[in-house]
Amino acid sequence: MKKLITSLFVSAVSALLSACNPDLLETIPNDRVSSEIFWKTEKDATLAANAVYTYLETAANFTNWDAMSDIGHVTLMWREESVIEKGAYDATYGKVLNEWNDAYKGIQAANAFLDNVDNVTTSNTALIDRLKGEVRTLRAYFYVKLAILYGDVPLVTKSMTVEESRQITRTPVAQIWDFISKELTEAAALLPTTPTEKGRVTKGAALAINARTLLYAGRFKDAAAAAKQVMDLNVYSLYPSYENLFTYAAENNAEVIFDKQHVKDIQSNNIFSLTTPNSVFPQVNSFVPTKQAVDAYRMANGKEITDPTSGFDPKNPYANRDPRLRYSIYVLGSELPNGKTYDSRPGSGTGDAIGNSENSTGTGFNTRKYLNKDDMVQPNNSGINLILMRYAEVLLIYAEAKIEANELDPSVLAAINQVRSRPDVKMPAITTLGSQAEMRKLVRNERQVELAFEGLRYFDIRRWRIAETVVPGILYGMTYTNPAGQQVTISLPAFVKVFNKDRDYLWPIPQRERELNPNLTQNPNW
Repeated sequence: MKKLITSLFVSAVSALLSACNPDLLETIPNDRVSSEIFWKTEKDATLAANAVYTYLETAANFTNWDAMSDIGHVTLMWREESVIEKGAYDATYGKVLNEWNDAYKGIQAANAFLDNVDNVTTSNTALIDRLKGEVRTLRAYFYVKLAILYGDVPLVTKSMTVEESRQITRTPVAQIWDFISKELTEAAALLPTTPTEKGRVTKGAALAINARTLLYAGRFKDAAAAAKQVMDLNVYSLYPSYENLFTYAAENNAEVIFDKQHVKDIQSNNIFSLTTPNSVFPQVNSFVPTKQAVDAYRMANGKEITDPTSGFDPKNPYANRDPRLRYSIYVLGSELPNGKTYDSRPGSGTGDAIGNSENSTGTGFNTRKYLNKDDMVQPNNSGINLILMRYAEVLLIYAEAKIEANELDPSVLAAINQVRSRPDVKMPAITTLGSQAEMRKLVRNERQVELAFEGLRYFDIRRWRIAETVVPGILYGMTYTNPAGQQVTISLPAFVKVFNKDRDYLWPIPQRERELNPNLTQNPNW
């Protein structure tokens, strides 16, 4: 009763006071930053731009794209990525909705910045222009993912009301690619060649993302030209050690064009716990490589392992291989971050033995990139930066684009050989230009092994339209010698990957979005 009386008294007094002063209730909200006090200073503009960076990939997203491709497998079968592997997902799945939502949240934050930043009072136009360039690049980056996943998507470039958002329709994907490329080209003109602070978007990042965009869109001459622009900046080079490229010691090196910055305890990630072998940190591992991933690495002499003259020894399958194999994947005999030897053979007695637990590898392999012994004490508190674009990819974009445009010249070989000749890789140089088909096969293999487990393979096999060939079927893993001296290849007959060529090259538009906005049409066969 006392509470009720107090409540009524407060309400009555409030009503009386508001009658006396009509402006009293027009207060600034205390649960959010209001435009009444924001968008005033240069600091406001910088903070708002910084907020857009937070929508870049999480560690889980970064790793699990490859898990849904032919070179990876999701460890836990209840995960939605595992269901996508099996082709059993639909428009109601959380992964389908979350990728859509996350991208549009980033776009919404970018639009809010661009709609309001000119309200800031400052004479430092160079700062505002740079921040606009950063945010426009980030917005374009979010649209790249939407376009490659869903095809036609709503093109939203201004903040919208809820009612407006329920009326919008899908924009043809060709127009989305046009918008992205135009944005990145114009943003590049606003950005510095070298970052004002580590992790900020630069001219090179905008141009490199544009090169990737144009490659994805199949605009090969333009893609090659955009990649060449990055090369001609003369500020990027390959880090001399592929083995150490994904370590703390190599952060912010000259190969990194665009990354998501992390700091332990402040803005950390959990990539170590998501990908480390079970014996190092149990019960968390997210995905593992497949036999297809391992077999793609050629012999050190450059020949495929299926070539009878390659020197490949089935009883010693990891000897004399492309060094990037052991730098990217834990195979039998690899040294783990804890100094122990990796042994995933069934019955080996280690935490990595196939069948040891649900988080132990099912294929006999584990990924190695980004696993630093510095993170062993706190596996979920890693400060390692996640590289979203590096110079090696730009070189391979240039080579692939030239090949697809049928502009075969020595510059194609030079770009590919630059990647292959990294000091701790030293794969044999390609000395002769083959046919377009031969060079296509070569550059695609080079992308596969150079960029493995960096979140690109899933998108590559879709844009190449080869997913229907390389994905379906039961999973295979390592080949080992059992106690009886027999060669045994691990297989997982209970798990069958599926890719429907008439449906799966585009994800469905999320059902929840279509319920909110009936104007959004659905992709074919969903």
